[in-house]
Amino acid sequence: MKRELLGSLFLFLCAMIDPTIKAIIFDFGGVLINIDYDATIRAFKELGIDDFEEMYSKAAQSNLFDEIEVGAISQQRFINGLLDYLPAGTSPNKVVDAWNAMILDVPKSSIELVKRLKSEGYQIFLLSNTNAIHIEAAYREWDKVSNQRPQDLFGHVYLSNDMGMRKPNPEIFEFVCREQSLVPSETLFIDDSIQHIEGAQKIGLKTVHLTSETSLQEIFS
Repeated sequence: MKRELLGSLFLFLCAMIDPTIKAIIFDFGGVLINIDYDATIRAFKELGIDDFEEMYSKAAQSNLFDEIEVGAISQQRFINGLLDYLPAGTSPNKVVDAWNAMILDVPKSSIELVKRLKSEGYQIFLLSNTNAIHIEAAYREWDKVSNQRPQDLFGHVYLSNDMGMRKPNPEIFEFVCREQSLVPSETLFIDDSIQHIEGAQKIGLKTVHLTSETSLQEIFS
């Protein structure tokens, strides 16, 4: 783990020293907003899905979770799909609350960091695997610490459920680069999931795998 972290830091420092870096693409969950996947697993176990950890995980999701992340199903269909696994009488609101349990706070320092990088001349973008339920909760947390919405801060906010594609598929990175006229070798991508980092590397993006052993602020300090 320490070797992996040092490698990521080395790549990052090289990228920032390299004057060719012109754009930075941030992941949202686990990078700019704190999340706890286990909180959602615990919440659904309390509601009655004992094997929820097998149904959903960060690395490999069931079709139900994949489908809502690419906007292939509605919020109601997703909720109903989960209700099928829950005791009769469970309310949809409890499902939403359990699903959103993983969404924690947005550190104000993260927003200030993005603002600083933008003021230094970097093109700044957000690229997130998310869904309509989570993003509403995440934006509520963002609004608690900033009067500037993500859409106003970033050059563009790319969400998987709007795009119909998700990380780590290389096509989503290609789409962002093509739409924003970004040169992959001049673009830095930061994510907390190694599979997403690997997907970005396939199209030539420079990457930083953010781990639990360091913070975004420490990397940029």
